[in-house]
Amino acid sequence: MTARRHRARRPSPPGPDSREGRHMIAPALPISPDDSATLWALAARTGDTEAAERFVRALHRDVRRYVTSLGVDPQSADDLTQDTFLRALGSLHRFEGRSSARSWLLTIARRAVVDSFRYTATRPRLSDTDDWQAAAERAQPHNLPGFDDGIALADLLADLPDERREAFVLTQLLGVPYAEAALFSNCPIGTVRSRVARARISLIESLRDAEQHTRRDTAA
Repeated sequence: MTARRHRARRPSPPGPDSREGRHMIAPALPISPDDSATLWALAARTGDTEAAERFVRALHRDVRRYVTSLGVDPQSADDLTQDTFLRALGSLHRFEGRSSARSWLLTIARRAVVDSFRYTATRPRLSDTDDWQAAAERAQPHNLPGFDDGIALADLLADLPDERREAFVLTQLLGVPYAEAALFSNCPIGTVRSRVARARISLIESLRDAEQHTRRDTAA
């Protein structure tokens, strides 16, 4: 008998009810605030005004806190925060998303503060005393955990060297990852960790000194 040749049957495409035919839609992963702000910045490049507004709202607080940490008084901090965003919105066409929008924006904020200090240094000083409103605002308690009422964190930070203060503010107050803070500060990640650790020690020592001074005044 002649053996019959059996043609290999091509498998039929999976039907809509088969497991292979079903299109599995993966759930959307949560987006971090940094990624969200970066997406808004990239969208704002195309002229999307709503995206630009969301970009500003998402990072306004971080920029102001960073500017204030550099030793700027409250009134100037508001002006420099606004100046930072004006510069950023005017430079969005150069932002390509290689770093987070927050790191890019804080770099602009630092330049704005430096420019402000340079401008102030060339102006004649009208008075050695700050206006009473700025002084009163700095004296207000910040209600932060671990700090007594009446002791402002900004005052303690002001006594730190610039590099330690910046590293502490970026990683501990703004929540910037150490690796990103290292890129921002143009130094190794180990250097950032060391600066933060030393800043913590200095802040604790300053806090203890302030507490002892308060106790002596109370006892007297």
